[in-house]
Amino acid sequence: MREAALAGSAISVKSVSKSFANATGSTHVLENVSFAVSPGEIVALCGLSGVGKSTLLRIIAGLIPASAGEVIVDGVRITKPPAQLGFVTQDYSRSLFPWLTVERNVGLPFKKGSISKEEKAAKTAQALASVGLEDVAKLYPWQLSGGMQQRVAIARALVVAPKLLLLDEPFASVDAHVRLELEDLVAKLVQTSGVTTILVTHDVDEAVYLADRVITLTGTPATVGMSLEIDLARPRSQTSTRSDKGFSELRNTLYLGLRRSEVG
Repeated sequence: MREAALAGSAISVKSVSKSFANATGSTHVLENVSFAVSPGEIVALCGLSGVGKSTLLRIIAGLIPASAGEVIVDGVRITKPPAQLGFVTQDYSRSLFPWLTVERNVGLPFKKGSISKEEKAAKTAQALASVGLEDVAKLYPWQLSGGMQQRVAIARALVVAPKLLLLDEPFASVDAHVRLELEDLVAKLVQTSGVTTILVTHDVDEAVYLADRVITLTGTPATVGMSLEIDLARPRSQTSTRSDKGFSELRNTLYLGLRRSEVG
């Protein structure tokens, strides 16, 4: 099992805990969660629905504070969203602005005056081409299918060449066939760019297929259950990789680990 040394990590999650206040006191969601992610590594956070995966991802993104512990990204303690962060959620219908064209949605991460209009247009066109949507730049999100809208969201996350890409159940709202296509698209884009990536998913097969390593969150409050190295060759294929004996063994190891935590 490969564990990144904290000093050389792109991301270090150190003893993170999180509680939310409620009418009766508080709900303790995360307890003493620690792990590290190497530069360029793809890590899947896997666990049962409601275990706290998305909460942890929002803490890493600097969107909400931890109750205890800290997150370090490229040597900097996170107190707000870091520069060059790409973030994709499952709810593309709410993440895209319906009154803006596809190209204007993708170009939103560029701050006004940060680059020239010509450079912004070129980078936006390149991002759309990378997800196969160069022909729909002038359309609006509501004119596209769900899978195409999620491609727009992925292009927007990658348009600024982020150093950190966070994916929160990004394929959960599309049908099975489109889900497989988007998995392969993201795998290709991440491998090409070398961006450090954390993927949140409760889908065991998806975690094994996409990740270099899978970290499970288990228990209530949740903590790290296991860190499983995924030593499958790249590039991966929906047919050959998923039919490989090694894939089946890793999938079963992960599934059984999650089941034991549920029973326990």
